[in-house]
Amino acid sequence: MTTSREQVAPCYDYLVPKVIAPGKFITFEGLDGCGKTTQIERLATVLRGGGIEVLTAREPGGTEIGERIRAVLLDSRTAGLDPWAEMALMFASRAQQTAQVIGPALKSGKWVLCDRFTDSTEAYQGGGRLLGSEPVLELHRVLCHGLWPDLTILMDSDVSHSVQKARRRNRIASLTEAPDENRFERESRAFFTRVHEAYLKIAEREPQRVVVIDARPPAEAVHPEIVRAVRERLMAENVSARTQSQLSPKGV
Repeated sequence: MTTSREQVAPCYDYLVPKVIAPGKFITFEGLDGCGKTTQIERLATVLRGGGIEVLTAREPGGTEIGERIRAVLLDSRTAGLDPWAEMALMFASRAQQTAQVIGPALKSGKWVLCDRFTDSTEAYQGGGRLLGSEPVLELHRVLCHGLWPDLTILMDSDVSHSVQKARRRNRIASLTEAPDENRFERESRAFFTRVHEAYLKIAEREPQRVVVIDARPPAEAVHPEIVRAVRERLMAENVSARTQSQLSPKGV
């Protein structure tokens, strides 16, 4: 027997809460002047082109409170700051941004690309200031609740070239109304050598998270290597085919 109206089973999908997959957290590390900002912008463009919602962030800073802390930390007029106080301020900015920006973004499914995170503190304060890794990692555990990046891009560069580039950039910025952020660039070559060595030790200790990218070639040559690392480390089966295409070598 047939009827004029087909019987349709009721749909209760609206009663089932949608589960949002957490986003991915990618950090960029390296000496000032190695090209992190440029590469973050390029990767963000590729990811957005593949349909991924992306948030970019920087440290120290990223929030109203964090930017005030950044001004104290990076201003060359900040004199006599104790190394332990310097590290505490770095973590104060980081804890605020983790709670206010990074954490919520990841929970909502966004991918976060951050210019520096705790590896910077381990390299600059732990290595450069000779405070060691242990207090850095303990503060991270307490203040950042154990949040670690899914992937860290360590842009490896020559110490002298990176420092000269950063100093030149900041000198140009000082001719404008840009804030003075020259404090670290005034450190010695020995300081930056220790920072560089600390970064390499982190990469050796955590190869599952940290990918070392040679930042010495032109930016156009470095970009595909970063995209390839992201594709190989983070692209899962549930990522759209469109995104996979965007992140393939031919899509670079």
